[in-house]
Formats: sequence, structure tokens, C-alpha cells
Amino acid sequence: MLRKLYDWVLHWAETSYGSWALFVLAFCESSFFPIPPDVLLIALAIAVPGNALRYALICSAGSVLGGCFGYIIGWQFMASIGERIIEFYGLMDKYQHIQDLYMKYDAWAIGIAGFTPIPYKVFTISAGAFKINFSVFVLASVLSRSARFFLVGGMIYIFGPRIQRFIDRYFDLLAVAFVILLVAGFMVVKVLF
Repeated sequence: MLRKLYDWVLHWAETSYGSWALFVLAFCESSFFPIPPDVLLIALAIAVPGNALRYALICSAGSVLGGCFGYIIGWQFMASIGERIIEFYGLMDKYQHIQDLYMKYDAWAIGIAGFTPIPYKVFTISAGAFKINFSVFVLASVLSRSARFFLVGGMIYIFGPRIQRFIDRYFDLLAVAFVILLVAGFMVVKVLF
């Protein structure tokens, strides 16, 4: 079933509705849908490398707005909808751990989930349920989701279609390296200022 969903997502790259599909996919993935928008972002960007940054912007905007929708689900509808989504992904036992991460790391938890392959939707719903400061949530989401999608879009814009294999193979490693560099950068700023 997941493979069929994956193929269905990819088919949108071959239509004139690719940009809209990317926005909708990014929106839905941030709150409930299982297929990450990177799949369609890469397909669209490789088809027209000159539009890669535009596609990254569309993907970022859809993802952040979808994250806000996930926040609302957790804030207002946790018992009726939010718990079902988290249970669907088999992560209900991690729910308390996510709350602990929010209490300890606040924006860092959102930022890391927004950039890495960690299920961002679980963090968006949990952020609303735990009533995390909405401004902090949005700012961390904008930074992390944009960094993720512009990294992919930027690499395709610069290197063209030949970079796809590299991104597919090393995305998780690239995400972890970026998080380490991001944390190190914040530590340097904190020490210096």
C-alpha cells in the first residue's frame, strides 16, 4: 500500500498540477500523511532544475502551514483526532518522551524534527497538545523545514539531475550533519554573545 502511495505521489511530477500537488503533499505530510514531500520535490526539481528553488519555497510554505494545522489538531482535537494519528504511526508510547523533549529543549525539538527524518507530524500535533509557544513553534518550523527543502532544491539547482542519487543515498547522513553543525553554531553564538 505504501508503495502505491509513493507511486501516486510521484505521478504528480508528470502533470501540470505538480506545484499544487507539492504544496498539498507538504501540508498533509506535516500533520497526517505518511509520504514525505521530498519525493515529489526531487522529481519536480530534477524535471526543471531552474525551478528547484521555487519548488523548495512551495514545499516549505505548505509544510509550515501543515505544521500549524497539526498544532491545531493537538491543541484542540488531541483526544478525538491527534491520538489516532499518533497511534496510526505506532508512536503513542513515544508521546510522553516527546513531551519531555519539548520541556527540556523547546525549539530545538521542533527544529530537529523539522529537518531530520523524525516524524515531524508527531511533533506538530504534540506541540499543540503540550501548548508549546506558537511563535517559537512557527519560527523553528520555518527555519528547519526551509533548511531541509532548500538544501535539496539548492543542490539540484546547482548540480542538476546527477545529484539525485547522492541525495537519495545520503539524505539521513546529511540531515544529521546539518543538525550537528546547527547546534555547534548556536553554541558558538551563545559563548561569543
